[in-house]
Amino acid sequence: MSTEDKEAQEDELLALVSIYPEEEFKRKDAVPGGEIQLFLDLPSDFVISIKSDSATNSFIDNFENTVSFLPPIVLNFELPPGYPSTTAPNFTLSCKWLSPKQLTRLCQHLDDLWEENRGSVVLFPWIQFLKEETLDYLNIRSPYEIEVPSNGLQSWTQSPEKTFGAGEWPSLDKRAIQDVQSASVLVRCILDSNEAQEQKAFDVRQFLCNICFMEKLGSDCTHFKDCEHVYCNICLKDYFEIQITQGQVHALICPDPECKSIATPAQVKNLVGEQIFSRYDRLLLQSSLDLMVDVVYCPRPSCRTPVMQEPGGTMAICSVCKYAFCIYCRKGFHGLAPCRVNAEKLVELTKEYLAADDKGKKELLKRFGQLKKVVEEMKSNEWVKGNSKPCPSCKVPIEVKYHR
Repeated sequence: MSTEDKEAQEDELLALVSIYPEEEFKRKDAVPGGEIQLFLDLPSDFVISIKSDSATNSFIDNFENTVSFLPPIVLNFELPPGYPSTTAPNFTLSCKWLSPKQLTRLCQHLDDLWEENRGSVVLFPWIQFLKEETLDYLNIRSPYEIEVPSNGLQSWTQSPEKTFGAGEWPSLDKRAIQDVQSASVLVRCILDSNEAQEQKAFDVRQFLCNICFMEKLGSDCTHFKDCEHVYCNICLKDYFEIQITQGQVHALICPDPECKSIATPAQVKNLVGEQIFSRYDRLLLQSSLDLMVDVVYCPRPSCRTPVMQEPGGTMAICSVCKYAFCIYCRKGFHGLAPCRVNAEKLVELTKEYLAADDKGKKELLKRFGQLKKVVEEMKSNEWVKGNSKPCPSCKVPIEVKYHR
């Protein structure tokens, strides 16, 4: 390798390292070369759909989504000893959402750019073309339908020497690789890549927090995706910690009074400390269990383990302390004997009885013998109230008889 070629290669690689972040460009250690990921700038409201010729992908056949980013085009290259004076870089071009036919066209254009710039460094013209002109060059417009074969990658990797008839595809370039095995894998890659790049773009923008009214970088803010509201992490952290401390785990919503967007557990965990998040997680689980009609808690204060009820039964057995208890009165299981409940529980049962329908009332009277006496007294008091009036002298209720 000539000294001029060696210096030109080193200068070009150093320039790439200084321009692109490490997650986008990785320089090879063993040989002169590297790999660069190129994310294309898509038009706004860019719609994609997946077309698969597999009979088993019924969900994928209906997949359609609006994205801001697609997985990158990956240019992997090595610089031979004769580059840039006489020899072009060796390269492969891979992408998950471009077909080998489309990638072959891009490879051919990179070859053309080398011929136009023979004797000069060519990586920057290549990168600029791939990043800025790919969509126009391949005539890609929204809505864009991505085709994925049923047999995955291997069905596309034709020999570069294969020929096609009139109107068929040209020979596919062995440097063109569609590195995805199935439509379902492609969908997952597209969604993950779009989310990651949207977060990256969000992190470098400035936002006004509507709580403290200060401008903050997106990396210091939290975004409610349903309503698009943004608040700084400091204000939202204080708001969430107060709600969790007070046990209001279902109140972790967007602070806007007109909005009901709910914070995800991941957002809560990123904002509050480990101890407060553990409390949030515990209370959230408990509130979910409380809504399950077939779950009761072990009545022992030292245990309080959630216990699943047996269908149609009145006994529950704690899986931790093995305590067998009645699911109604929470006392030790008493078999067929009616429940014995205290005055406080009796008040609760009375309210439950009054709110129940006829079938529910009969069931409560059957389960709780003491409730029957209370109900009878209630009916007696209602009759007295409707059919008597107090004596003017001693105030004792006197039955009133109405004459026609």
